[in-house]
Amino acid sequence: MSEKPKHKILLTGANGYIGMRLLPQLLKQGHEVVCAVRDEKRLSVDSATRKRIEVVEMDFLEDPVQGLLPEGLDTAYYLIHSMSSSTRDFDEREAIAARNFNEYMKEAGVNQVIYLSGIVNDDELSKHLSSRKNVEEILYTGPFSLTVLRAGIIVGSGSSSFEIIRDLCEKLPVMITPKWVLTRTQPIAIRDVIQFLTGVLGREDTFNQSFDIAGPDVLTYKEMLQGYARVRGFRNWIFTVPVMTPKLSSYWLYFVTSTSYKLAVNLVDSMKMEVVARDNKLQQLLGIHTHTYEEAIGMAFKKIEQNLVVSSWKDSMVSGRFDDNLEEYIQVPKFGVLTDFKQQPVSDREAVLDNIWKIGGKNGWYYMNWLWKIRGFLDKLGGGVGLRRGRTHPDKIFAGDSLDFWRVLLADRKRGRLLLFAEMKLPGEAWLEFRIGEDNILHQRATFRPRGLRGRLYWYSILPFHYFIFGGMIRNISRVN
Repeated sequence: MSEKPKHKILLTGANGYIGMRLLPQLLKQGHEVVCAVRDEKRLSVDSATRKRIEVVEMDFLEDPVQGLLPEGLDTAYYLIHSMSSSTRDFDEREAIAARNFNEYMKEAGVNQVIYLSGIVNDDELSKHLSSRKNVEEILYTGPFSLTVLRAGIIVGSGSSSFEIIRDLCEKLPVMITPKWVLTRTQPIAIRDVIQFLTGVLGREDTFNQSFDIAGPDVLTYKEMLQGYARVRGFRNWIFTVPVMTPKLSSYWLYFVTSTSYKLAVNLVDSMKMEVVARDNKLQQLLGIHTHTYEEAIGMAFKKIEQNLVVSSWKDSMVSGRFDDNLEEYIQVPKFGVLTDFKQQPVSDREAVLDNIWKIGGKNGWYYMNWLWKIRGFLDKLGGGVGLRRGRTHPDKIFAGDSLDFWRVLLADRKRGRLLLFAEMKLPGEAWLEFRIGEDNILHQRATFRPRGLRGRLYWYSILPFHYFIFGGMIRNISRVN
């Protein structure tokens, strides 16, 4: 069987949700990738990836600039969307970007363009879906062969839909919801979306065609919320009322979840429309097995940045895949979490790092050690690891070490960062991070991602203790004899 030909690809929207997940797959397959971004500094890739790609700064909302693109491009991914930037004129902005893109492609001589759009199967489309359809029509006039993939809700860690579902379920065990939660949709796992995007690359039998892509489950939004709760191991109660207007629904999403108001308005507008795939012919053509909604939720939690590290740190260390760049792969969660953050200027960076690297075990936790011991005893009573594990070495820490009831995810002395993950019994997941930046300020952050209402009650019940414990800890760690 002959090897698939390699391509030189223009990846627009490279620093977006889809682009950041598509890029490593394209590189893994051996393609050359040129990333088109408005600001090169905002392209969040590690140094090894940065060496393998070419980056072009360009704004498709501005008039095309000749000679900006490199020669030899044969394929482009169109992943440009503006839905979260405005509630009024995002459709006009998307149309301008599409027309300018076509002008760029005239000069580049690209053979195939792959566009990720939204499923449009309703005569009365939302503004969001209508804009996607209009962009598709504009791209079809371009000087290239177009392949359109139309997806519904994409389920994956970090996607706006997933984060909204997570916020709603984790924060509200009882929900009074608008009637649009009874609208049917057909979600798809991000992993499957990436398979489709790479699967159509260079395939002439997909040229100048539009395909719906979706997972196997057709669900209402209410069923999606209930399915999320099942996967996470708790129950929620959802009651539907007909009186909640789109505007009230938007405010509801905005105040309850981490989404912006602009995005909430556009999402609510779309949620009133049924989004179900018409067929699965592309899935059959490419031989792709799609995952169920609950499988997608489970994979999302395994692939969320932190859970990925927790579940695979041993493999990483054994294979040496990350070498000394672990920090570039480890990030503390930002959505759906509760935090305690403190900072303190330090006079002697190395001496303070010595204190951090001695934390736990016989050295204790620098403040109210008796409370830490009580917490460890309670954890042990509940079947957890307690404090009995201590630490392996009195002043050396390595990624993968156990540290009392924590696991060391990252110990990078050179960069001044220690990141711990809690292995105690908790109604959620917890991280404790120490970082000293170039400004010689010690940053201490405790992060807790609660699981349901019980998790939030747990956090707020111990919040008074946090004030004293974490405050005393950072003060004592910062002291130098």
